[in-house]
Amino acid sequence: MTWALAGTYLILTFAWLSFGIILIRNAVSLVQLVTAAYVFRARLRPTRAAQTLWSRQSDCVPPLTIIAPAYNEELSIVQSVRSLLALEYPEHEVIVVNDGSSDDTLRTLVSAFELDRVERRQVAVLQRTEIRGVYVSRTFPNLTVIDKENGRKADAANAGIGFALTPLVCVIDADSIIESDGLLRATEPFMNDDGSLVAVGGAIRIVNGCTVRGGSLQRIEISKNWIARFQIVEYLRAFLTARVANARLGVLLLISGAFGVFDRETVLAVGGYRHDTVGEDLELVVRIHRHMREQGRNYRVDFIPEIVCWTEAPTTLGGLRNQRARWQQGALETLGTHRRMLFNPRFGRIGWFAMPHLVLEDVIGPPAELLGYLVIPVAWALGVLSVDLALAYLALTFLFGTALSLGTLALEETQLRRTPTARQLAALMAAAIFENFGFRQAVLVFRLVGIKRHLRRERGWSAVPRIGFGN
Repeated sequence: MTWALAGTYLILTFAWLSFGIILIRNAVSLVQLVTAAYVFRARLRPTRAAQTLWSRQSDCVPPLTIIAPAYNEELSIVQSVRSLLALEYPEHEVIVVNDGSSDDTLRTLVSAFELDRVERRQVAVLQRTEIRGVYVSRTFPNLTVIDKENGRKADAANAGIGFALTPLVCVIDADSIIESDGLLRATEPFMNDDGSLVAVGGAIRIVNGCTVRGGSLQRIEISKNWIARFQIVEYLRAFLTARVANARLGVLLLISGAFGVFDRETVLAVGGYRHDTVGEDLELVVRIHRHMREQGRNYRVDFIPEIVCWTEAPTTLGGLRNQRARWQQGALETLGTHRRMLFNPRFGRIGWFAMPHLVLEDVIGPPAELLGYLVIPVAWALGVLSVDLALAYLALTFLFGTALSLGTLALEETQLRRTPTARQLAALMAAAIFENFGFRQAVLVFRLVGIKRHLRRERGWSAVPRIGFGN
């Protein structure tokens, strides 16, 4: 066999492997879309009126503590904390954890909220860095500020959880904007629970382009930045199809770090967030699954499709690269830590379906799809792959991806209707089409950067530049 013939066979093999992997990924996405549509069709629609929600639930919701890690947030921390204090929830404490900020974040908080330093002991010590001080507000009795040495978000969240006294904790990003009734909606599943519910996630939308004043959302709009628009479509696919379906099937592995409500005792039992990963939100939920199944306990991880939180998305390719590389690296670190769960019957559907799907999406999928873009045109040019198969690959990637996004937009429009105007909906439909021509491939390359960082065992935190809610 000549080298040329061997190379041809190798290219053909890679082409078929890529084709098969894309086919499996698309089949999984189709199952998720159909399952999500069934969930939306079968469920009772929640009330949209916040006043009705309050009157129905305010007397029976469990107390909750919001944990808000903050690092160098002096310009926005005051309005962020005021919005957290103003949330519609009967009994909630706000714990802001100043994670060793090098600016005047702490001084700004002390001045704005009349903080006094107090002696307060932690219920549990989960963080690895030193607590430098605890402060409470004279004007807002439910506000506590923890000052500590820098240790990144996971360590800051652990410090806050260690001070929480309520049965539920809600961990957010300091720059997240929570819907005024978001806490009520997110905790509603706990009120109808038999004690098995350990965590709840909610839909998160991108705030870029929206009007924000005083830390609260005033008007929903669509950003003129196309990178942000593409991410709106991505978020809709992730939250309205994948996570709704995965929660219904009992295989939800991720509750976003921007907003998640957890049973405090469960988080304490597993030791809080890990410090040695950049994907601490994914790793925590996977570890909860592992712990509960090893203990043989009945449990649930749930998800509500209503929007509970808004977050800022990167608007530059550099910021997007850092974010997606970090997400990819975090997924691979989680897979490495919990690899014994793969195909292990002890872990049920998590071992048989959820973890293998994570491998498909985060280990095999990105390089396989990129490889397909390279080898399938070459195989067609060499005459070893028919035109029909080459076109079928393009249909599986471009046309199916567009159809999936449009199907998700249809779900959003019929069930939630949080896109205010037909013009904005048309803009998102255009983004659903155009994202397949450049943006999708760029994200795949950025995920390969994350794979490279994981293989090199890099642990640095790649920052994502922010422009602020008002810009």
